[in-house]
Amino acid sequence: MAPKADSRATLRGGLPDRYLTPDDIAEIFEVPKETVYAWRKKHVGPPGFRIGKHIRYDPAEVLAHVTHLKSIDREAA
Repeated sequence: MAPKADSRATLRGGLPDRYLTPDDIAEIFEVPKETVYAWRKKHVGPPGFRIGKHIRYDPAEVLAHVTHLKSIDREAA
């Protein structure tokens, strides 16, 4: 039997090759889902978009967001 795929390790730098849900973002960053919603409200987390009443995140944009945060952190160090 094949091991269950970890939603954090598939394609695009460890991100799944599909649009991500707030639950996925919470799991990837190891934060509560409420934190993901707070980031969205404050415009500080990865950019998301709405499909009807659902929020989704493009894995490429999540990766770009993390890369941006890393560069800011390196500059501050």
